[in-house]
Amino acid sequence: MHLRSNRRSHCASYVRHRRKKSVRRPIQCKLTNRSSGRLRRPLSWIVRPLQMQSIVVSVSLSNSHSFSKTRAEEIMLLEGLGVQGDAHNGVTVKHRSRVAQDPTHPNLRQVHLIHAELLHELAAKGFSVEAGQIGENITTSGLDLLGLPVDTELHIGATAIVRITGLRNPCVQLDQFKPGLMSAVLGRTAEGALVRKAGIMGVVATGGIVRLGDSIRVQLPPEPHRSLERV
Repeated sequence: MHLRSNRRSHCASYVRHRRKKSVRRPIQCKLTNRSSGRLRRPLSWIVRPLQMQSIVVSVSLSNSHSFSKTRAEEIMLLEGLGVQGDAHNGVTVKHRSRVAQDPTHPNLRQVHLIHAELLHELAAKGFSVEAGQIGENITTSGLDLLGLPVDTELHIGATAIVRITGLRNPCVQLDQFKPGLMSAVLGRTAEGALVRKAGIMGVVATGGIVRLGDSIRVQLPPEPHRSLERV
């Protein structure tokens, strides 16, 4: 009887052990190959969502109409105006070329944003460009700025909201800064359409402080969406 009792105890333990393994196995098989036990996808795929968070990596401003802007620890966005202390702050146009055309035109270029991925792309082409050097106020990471539609709202940090108005139109000042840079920020689609990659423009819908490391949340406008065009 004692021997049978031990066998029953051993069998019960074995069954419990198999049940535990069977619970874990479906989760394991999602990431591994059944036959080899190797990962079906690299570990980078598992952690990719953590790396794709949209954040601010630099902020810059300039109180003059200089081509480059000076990096700062933080900038203050003023509702309906732009960046406090920046030369392009205002209700009406401040860019000198636009002022010459119509000084009463609404300022749709209060805030200039560029994706840091563009700077990496330029570096690969041999152009050393730092954040703020080609005139942006906010440098972002992990966000496809060029793919966003008109009137998208970017919620940045605690309170600031920037409403996207359009694309920055690259000009000859880029070549004056670094020869060949203007063509480097232009491209063509498969259909031959011109692609402007020098960032986007926006207006301040809600004011607030923007700092390095602030998160960015995207709020799309109602459909139908309109693609960005130069402003």
